[in-house]
Amino acid sequence: MHARPAARPASRPALRWALGGAVVIVLLAVSALGLDRLVNARGFQLYGGITPRVETSAKVVALTFDDGPDPAGAGPLLDTLAEAGVPATFYLTGRELAQHPELGARIAADGHEIGNHTYSHERMVLVSPDFVAREIEDTDALIRATGYAGEITFRPPNGKKLLALPRYLAEHERRTITWDVEPDSYPDVAASPARIVDHADEHVRPGSIILLHAMYPSREQSLRAVGPLIERLRDRGYEFVTVSELLAHEGR
Repeated sequence: MHARPAARPASRPALRWALGGAVVIVLLAVSALGLDRLVNARGFQLYGGITPRVETSAKVVALTFDDGPDPAGAGPLLDTLAEAGVPATFYLTGRELAQHPELGARIAADGHEIGNHTYSHERMVLVSPDFVAREIEDTDALIRATGYAGEITFRPPNGKKLLALPRYLAEHERRTITWDVEPDSYPDVAASPARIVDHADEHVRPGSIILLHAMYPSREQSLRAVGPLIERLRDRGYEFVTVSELLAHEGR
């Protein structure tokens, strides 16, 4: 009976192929992770300026509202802001402005700032330059139709951006505005007005940009949190300003 020959060690080319394949897999995983971080980064993009908050010692904050205008909550929200005497910045979608021009007109007439949140609220990542231009320019036109005459800053839907969007904004000298306080983006926090207020109170600092969604039926807790949040931060000595006014405090 003959002994079975020992297993032949893998050849060097085979080892190199195996190791090379493993390296490629690792690099692809790292690249995907890095791409995801780039797409979602609040304070970095490949082109142009991006602002999640303003560096200032002044106790000023910007209260911002995304999406809409939606009839379910726009009126009560504007009433709350008017009663408190607080200016806010509304990042509105062109599609909803086209559906509810009277709400956009009231936002402008009440003295609030209006920003561009794209027309369709599509995620602006793997999109063409032409798509970006249409989304922004069509919405700009609808914003101007409200009577708003101030600077139009831009906020990407879900904060996502990659190449075409930042490049367009940089070429047109437009700033991307993100945020550093987002209480109703966490389901456990968004479950009650008190939790929303406590979260914002805990995380806010001079120069913060607060993001809320308060105009849809599903966001009733956020709407109910606006008045108490204003009261809480005012008690701490904070002043509410629009995003453009906040940008003017940079370095002060």
